[in-house]
Formats: sequence, structure tokens, C-alpha cells
Amino acid sequence: MTSAGLIILDPTNESVPATRQLLSRPRDVAGLTVGLLDISKPRGNVFLDRVEELLIGRGAKVLRFSKPTFTKPAPVDMRHEIAMNCNLVIEALAD
Repeated sequence: MTSAGLIILDPTNESVPATRQLLSRPRDVAGLTVGLLDISKPRGNVFLDRVEELLIGRGAKVLRFSKPTFTKPAPVDMRHEIAMNCNLVIEALAD
């Protein structure tokens, strides 16, 4: 998919990839709820701990989520909870 020259590859091996529209970024995170998703790779939680400190310092509410394993997509219930309760999501991909 493209948006203003940006190409995003979807690694889910869909035979017919879904079309997704990029959302505009908010100017400020103050008052927003940001979900932090730890995919359970080593040291991802260390990265998210620091991100959480920075977000709280900017007035955001932070909710933490952790996948059971990095080898599979997040469970459907977790994705639903994130979608219903968060304005933004940051995913940790650290090793």
C-alpha cells in the first residue's frame, strides 16, 4: 500500500492483501490512551518501560499489553481490547 510515497509491506502472507488507510498522527498525546504492546522478544519490555515514562510525562494514559509469544499474532481478544481502549498503539520489536 502507498501513501505519499510510503510503501508498507504486510508480512502476514495474505493471498489478497487488505487495503488499509494510514491514519493521521495526533499533534499531542496529552489526554489520549496509548497501548504499549510487548511482543515478548527479549528486552522489548525495557524499551516500553522508557516509552511509558516519556508518554506519561507528556500527559498520556498508558495501557500495557503482552503477547504470549512473538511467533504468532496477538490473540483476537487482546486485539479487540486494544482497539476498544486505545487511541494509539506502540509495538516493541527489540532484541
